[in-house]
Amino acid sequence: MPVQKANPKKLNALQTRTLALAQILAKDPNSGSIDAQSGEATITRLPHGHGDHVHVGAFVVAARDASGFNNPSVWVALTRKGLVREGYPASIVLTAEGLNYDTGLAEHFVDPSDH
Repeated sequence: MPVQKANPKKLNALQTRTLALAQILAKDPNSGSIDAQSGEATITRLPHGHGDHVHVGAFVVAARDASGFNNPSVWVALTRKGLVREGYPASIVLTAEGLNYDTGLAEHFVDPSDH
């Protein structure tokens, strides 16, 4: 059985963080929806930072870690790599691959914030 290579799409740190946060948004019914047939997820609302943090689903994230949301180059790269079908700012649709891509950051989002 072949071993799965970590980060096979060679995402940089900003792209990885942005994708991980987008996956959380897509799975949160307040900011996304998942199409059961295609496996794609549409992000219906991007969070806006206030102060030094951003609310991403049930989590509070440092604003600097969510800076990719407002960076068109990140969305272009994720689209080029097949993880996003449509890009920022019009609409963001994670492909099934993008929704399930292992960013290696999931362990950071285990316990929701009480903030």
